[in-house]
Amino acid sequence: MDETTEGAPEALPGLPATSWAVLGLLSFGRELSGYDLKKWSDRSLRLFYWSPSFSQIYSELKRLETTGYATSRLVAPETGTRDKRVYRITDAGLAAVRLWARTAPLDPPVLKHGPMLRLWLGHLLEPDRMREILAGHREYAEGMRLRAEADVADAGADEAWAYPRLTLTWAERYYAAERDLADAMLADIEHLGKGTGEERPWP
Repeated sequence: MDETTEGAPEALPGLPATSWAVLGLLSFGRELSGYDLKKWSDRSLRLFYWSPSFSQIYSELKRLETTGYATSRLVAPETGTRDKRVYRITDAGLAAVRLWARTAPLDPPVLKHGPMLRLWLGHLLEPDRMREILAGHREYAEGMRLRAEADVADAGADEAWAYPRLTLTWAERYYAAERDLADAMLADIEHLGKGTGEERPWP
C-alpha cells in the first residue's frame, strides 16, 4: 500500500457531493469555522461548481464529525464574547477525500443555461426583451469574470494553492467566453432581425 492510500477506507461511504465539497475545503489543513467555509466556498466553489448555504455547511459538518472525518473545538474569539467552533479534517477524512477524488465516478458537467432557454423561446418574446436578457447575462458573466480574476490575484504564489488557482483561472476564462458568446448572440439577433422572407425551420 502506498502512502496516498494508507489509512483510506476500503470503500467510499455514501456521502452526498456537498459532504465531499466541505471536506475538500478542510483538506488544505486549516481550522475553519462555518463562516470561514462559507466565505471560501463563495470565493472558489461558486465559480465552477456551486456554493452550499450556511445551513447546508453546518449540516454537512455535523455529518462529517459523525463519520469521524472532521473534529471541532471551541475557541475564544479575538473580539467579542462568544466562543466560536472551528473544524479540522482528520487523518481518516483526508484519506477518504483523497480516495474519492482519485476513484469516484466523474459526473459530466450539466448545462442548464437559463438565458439560452429564453433565446430558444425567442419567438414568444419581443426582440427588445430578448436583447435585454442577453445584455443582462453579458453583464453577469463579466462580473463573474472580474471576481475570478480578483480571486486569482488574491491566491498569490503559494504552492498550496496551485490547483485552486488553476480552477480560478479556468473560471476567469469560462466567464470571458460566456461574455463573448452573449456578444455574439446579440450580433446574431441583429442579423436575424433583418429577415430573409423564408419560412423558418422547426427548431
